[in-house]
Amino acid sequence: MSRPTPRVWALLAVVTVAIGVGTAVGVTEYRRAAAQDAAADPVAATDLASVSGVPHLVFRSTAPGDQYGLVALVPLDDPSGPRAFTDVECDRVAAGATATACLRTIRGVATRFEAELLDAQWQTTETWPLPGVPSRTRLSSDQTLLATTSFVTGHSYTTTGFTTQTIVHDLTSGDSFDIEEFTLVVDGEEVAPVDRNLWGVTFADDDTFYATAQSQSLGHTWLVRGSLSERTVETIQDGGACPSISPDGTRIGFKVQTSNDPVHWEIGILDLRDGSQRVLTGETRSFDDQIAWLDDDTVMYGLPRADEPGVTDVWSIDLAEDASPVLLVPQAWSPQVVGG
Repeated sequence: MSRPTPRVWALLAVVTVAIGVGTAVGVTEYRRAAAQDAAADPVAATDLASVSGVPHLVFRSTAPGDQYGLVALVPLDDPSGPRAFTDVECDRVAAGATATACLRTIRGVATRFEAELLDAQWQTTETWPLPGVPSRTRLSSDQTLLATTSFVTGHSYTTTGFTTQTIVHDLTSGDSFDIEEFTLVVDGEEVAPVDRNLWGVTFADDDTFYATAQSQSLGHTWLVRGSLSERTVETIQDGGACPSISPDGTRIGFKVQTSNDPVHWEIGILDLRDGSQRVLTGETRSFDDQIAWLDDDTVMYGLPRADEPGVTDVWSIDLAEDASPVLLVPQAWSPQVVGG
């Protein structure tokens, strides 16, 4: 796996000093308060083996209590039902039939960040440090490629001057690629802005991926198509972020900014077959997430609860014109379908 550069470690030190003690105290106090409320709103549990053997959803549980932050599973045919808990704690999770990737914050006086790779039995196969706050992660459909994105500076894509690092790991060969170093092609012309950032990878196959590229100095955020073999990323659309490819490979779901004051993000769908796109008007709430696909005609995404800090829910919406959002998995975040 790749090792962060000295520049990245220097930036990490700034982030660590800024958030280390505060986040440790904040999370500890949240868990203490949440545990007091857990008895009033219990989450029914089931055994892990019974759920992992059928098509299921993998996600980060945000239910208050001792299991807050743990990776959990629910059957695909009963997503709001009893959940099976692992002992793996993650901020972001990407899962497949043979591997799971977990990005986490390890809080303390010197807060640090870590990626972990686990096998089908939830046993650790590898861990390595991340240069900053976990943001996004995705596995390819065959679990041979893994993308990880961290905030090296800043905690949000709306923060002025944020910096990200996105690495694609080839889990078969052991090679890794910092896609920020790839040649960026905008409207057929190579450009090299010093402030470019790339994030939100989704894999189409063992070479092609889609992602977000941004240059604040140029004033653009693009959806891009990348090639690992050619070391290039090429813009396919001006505007949009955090793409996610459908299971059948024909469409990309992404978030599109529809207003600036306040900032409002909606769900966009790009059809790769004819280039047409539209916004799912049934979901009117703003969201800041990389959507996932429940099936070829349904997307899912996380939204925070306004009245319960730290608690999020996973919602879904069909691509039909008249569809409305549905609460899919309460008290959950970062969902992935496995075996569906």
